Amino acid sequence: MEASGGADEAVSGELVSVAHALSLPAESYGNDPDIEMAWAMRAMQHAEVYYKLISSVDPQFLKLTKVDDQIYSEFRKNFENLKIDVLDPEELKSVSAKEKWRPFCLQFDGVIEDFNYGTLLRLDCSQGYTEENTIFAPRIQFFAIEIARNREGYNKAVYDSVQDKEDKGANNGEKEKSDKGEEKEKKAKNGVNESDEIAM
Repeated sequence: MEASGGADEAVSGELVSVAHALSLPAESYGNDPDIEMAWAMRAMQHAEVYYKLISSVDPQFLKLTKVDDQIYSEFRKNFENLKIDVLDPEELKSVSAKEKWRPFCLQFDGVIEDFNYGTLLRLDCSQGYTEENTIFAPRIQFFAIEIARNREGYNKAVYDSVQDKEDKGANNGEKEKSDKGEEKEKKAKNGVNESDEIAM
């Protein structure tokens, strides 16, 4: 018991120190690999939760924040022609793109908690989170693009794909069940026919 208590205290202590480290201003760090790993893990957890969400609920009905309408309206006002089904990283990360995104993002400081927190964003919304299909983006940029993808129907491809797989799995299960039932029925009929023939 004492050994596990010590392990629990060590884990708890690590969690407190990681939480404390994540709350410090970015300027107080260089490129600390432990901090980068903690941020990456949190971003990946967020990505997994979001992907499960759009896989299980029709994305057109999702509300990601209390201010989705405001985010969407401002996003489309500022980025009217941005192609969001398959993103071009240059439209998010180039110097000119950053100049355009910065004022958009800053208007949500104090409106969206951790608005500039790093998140993972899928480049092609019909695909999942893979190394090739993912870029790092501020949280408000993630919200703006994903709210637009949801409202404009682009994320429905993920939902439909998962639903189709589930339907096929259910249908295969029913088909197997049905096939087995038909097989039993045939055997039963054959058995009856054989019995009738034998009896006659």
